[in-house]
Amino acid sequence: MAADRADQSRPWWREPWPWILMAGPALAVVGCMITIALAVQNFSDQGISDGGIKRGLVVAREAPDLAAGARQP
Repeated sequence: MAADRADQSRPWWREPWPWILMAGPALAVVGCMITIALAVQNFSDQGISDGGIKRGLVVAREAPDLAAGARQP
């Protein structure tokens, strides 16, 4: 009986399950911060080379001219 009372009166931070359940989201947050840091450090000044046009913060791709494409054999 004394062992049952001791188990029931433990505070939540001494139980393993809250820490196990919090580990997944905590690892996702850390991974997201690492990904953002790597992206900003390595690719922030990279130009657009696939036909896109940057207008302010918006990057758009121009649609090909269908009439010009029909004329070419």
